Amino acid sequence: MDEPDDQLDPCGGGKSHCQEAIDTLYHFLDGELTDDRRHEIAVHLDECGPCLDAFDFEAELKIVIARKCRDQVPEALRQKVYLALLRASGEDPGAGYTWE
Repeated sequence: MDEPDDQLDPCGGGKSHCQEAIDTLYHFLDGELTDDRRHEIAVHLDECGPCLDAFDFEAELKIVIARKCRDQVPEALRQKVYLALLRASGEDPGAGYTWE
């Protein structure tokens, strides 16, 4: 059974407008949109409560994940990666480099 248009599009801008805003939330949050596109989405979020609620939820989820999902990398592994990057860049990781 199809949902009435007002449930799919509570803001009245066309159900594809809401779907498009929801589909671009992660790109919006990650700063991957052009300034013009960010402005379009921001205007839609200002006018559409349900889309703004979805945005707020996703933004908060992203913050919680960033805060809670930080693995500590062992110091020995960090040194190995650092030296591998130096070698890959063509630099000599000889005596002139110290681990900080």
